[in-house]
Amino acid sequence: MRTPAAKTTLEFDAEAFLNASGPGTKAVSFKSSETIYSQGNTADAVLFVQKGNVRLSVLAGSGKEAVVGVIGPGDFFGEGALAGQPLRLGTAAAMSACTILVVPLAQMKRLLHEQHPLTDRFLAHMLARNSRLEADLVDQLFNNSEKRLARTLLLLARYGKPDGPRHVLPKMSQEVLAEIVGTTRSRVNVFMNKFRKLGFIEYNGDIVVHHALLSVVLHDTSISEPSEPGGSTASPRPAPVRPPR
Repeated sequence: MRTPAAKTTLEFDAEAFLNASGPGTKAVSFKSSETIYSQGNTADAVLFVQKGNVRLSVLAGSGKEAVVGVIGPGDFFGEGALAGQPLRLGTAAAMSACTILVVPLAQMKRLLHEQHPLTDRFLAHMLARNSRLEADLVDQLFNNSEKRLARTLLLLARYGKPDGPRHVLPKMSQEVLAEIVGTTRSRVNVFMNKFRKLGFIEYNGDIVVHHALLSVVLHDTSISEPSEPGGSTASPRPAPVRPPR
């Protein structure tokens, strides 16, 4: 008979563990579009998505906002507090009704020091996040807008995740997708219509992603970049900077 310490990272239930971690940790509910924390707030806790989807963004001094990620159930965020960040470097907002576990910073440090299963689970999260950031950089440097959009949709559908895929995506506008991809809304509109015609997605308010969309990411062939209204072709927008959370 195996002891709990012999469980693998995938078997470890971080949600159940954090729920039972004692006073201080609390589950907080947020409505769709409600702010979880704002850029500049004190970074005094690490958070865990129990239910729903969370949008992460950064606001520049000019007032322009960039979406830097969308996370879902089973993901930690706000972990920059563990690295000594005194203030939040970005904003987290609920994309749908969410339940978030909030673990005070001192308690999270203690749990990571004392509870090795949680440490393993958290380390796996950080390694996966680092790999995702590297893949995002390669994606922005070498792939065109069509392939970047396809990859973004697959990531939002949680392809490759233990709890995925989830074919129906959280509701989001073409403007938000354009921010994540690093292109314009008009290009996103062209590619979404193409994916729908080819049967890769269903798109009528909700976005339903089919497995066939993987072909766009795996193959080198793609349609040419669409022109902006008026006939001019816009240059790809630089990749948004993704600071540590």
